[in-house]
Amino acid sequence: MSTTPPPVVLASASPARLSLLRDAGFDPRVLVSGVDEDAVEEALGPDATPREVALALAQAKTRAVAALPETEGALVIGCDSVLEFAGRPLGKPDTPEEAVARWYAMRGRSGVLLTGHWLVDRATGKETGEVAATVVHFAEPSDEEIMAYVATGEPERVAGAFTIDGLGGAFVDSIEGDHSNVIGLSKPLLRKLMAELGLNYTAYWSAAAE
Repeated sequence: MSTTPPPVVLASASPARLSLLRDAGFDPRVLVSGVDEDAVEEALGPDATPREVALALAQAKTRAVAALPETEGALVIGCDSVLEFAGRPLGKPDTPEEAVARWYAMRGRSGVLLTGHWLVDRATGKETGEVAATVVHFAEPSDEEIMAYVATGEPERVAGAFTIDGLGGAFVDSIEGDHSNVIGLSKPLLRKLMAELGLNYTAYWSAAAE
């Protein structure tokens, strides 16, 4: 295991992921990839599974940021979440109307929140990735509650049109699996993937305290 951890770069504009990493003892720099998500999904083809979509998007974003000269020597972490619902991958809804339609379909049912994780260690050139999955059981909000939620704008900013750590948490009855994964980044999976790269997760706690 490495004793001096490399600096961390988060290849995501998500405030929730940044907060999760900070809460986990990291002090990441944020660099956004600008990857065309639609182009990545089109390249995968119509038969791609939701898991394949989540992992491919995370990989594309991480590799794009890892190609930047300012990430030299850093550990680049990228994630992308989709909700697998009725066999389809659902990202962020494009319009309020789409968000309303999704919630009408999702209420009282369950989906699987999939977050693709991809790590690139610029110091060694090694990379690895995996998908974390958490089952989400949705409550049955009324039409009026759905309209009020969509009016806040929150559903349009997040995969699956819901959050568990924000206003949408009131409409999630329960989950099966990792809570942090539903927010956007699985801490247990991050630790596992870092170990695969020979990096010590807990070394960042000491670095943050210095």
